[in-house]
Amino acid sequence: MARINWKPGTMIYPLPAVMVSCGHTHDEYNIITIAWTGTINSDPPMCYISIRPGRHSYDIIKQTGDFVINLTTEKLAKATDWNGCRSGSKFNKWKEMNLTPAKAKIVQSPIIEESPVNIECVVKDIVELGTHHMFIADVVNVSVDDNYLDKNGAFRFSKAKPLVYSHGHYFGMGDKIGKFGWSVEKKKKRKKKKTSASSKK
Repeated sequence: MARINWKPGTMIYPLPAVMVSCGHTHDEYNIITIAWTGTINSDPPMCYISIRPGRHSYDIIKQTGDFVINLTTEKLAKATDWNGCRSGSKFNKWKEMNLTPAKAKIVQSPIIEESPVNIECVVKDIVELGTHHMFIADVVNVSVDDNYLDKNGAFRFSKAKPLVYSHGHYFGMGDKIGKFGWSVEKKKKRKKKKTSASSKK
């Protein structure tokens, strides 16, 4: 089987398609759709978003120093795409997509109430990389929609039907294949049922 070499490019897919909310006043509130995002540290929890300097939200986040990563779902697919194609300098994205800005617990930027998970972030550093600048941030709070909690209080994000982005297209996540560690976990031995004395009669 032959390998084909292409020029260097962004080929790490799929990625989360998230809506990032920002701004400290109602007049300033905005939403930007981001795919260049992810976790960069576990303890303390840290993440990043990369934004082109020409985007309307870039200056807002740079000046205010915080933002919220709002995870998206299949139901929010249209809003996610629309908010990535339109500029907040020309549209009120909240009204256009019927989204609700709600008060965050710690940061001043609003959360998107319709999102199942809201990740509040405080900017720690900005790294100028080229076409995009990376906003490295501390995660200071996470809020979740309790509609996705099971009877044991565990969060089941799969119930929300998460949205992912892959090379210009949006997809649902599909069927679960396994869980973390399933490939190395030991198989549990089945216990033999004890035969009661009465069953022998």
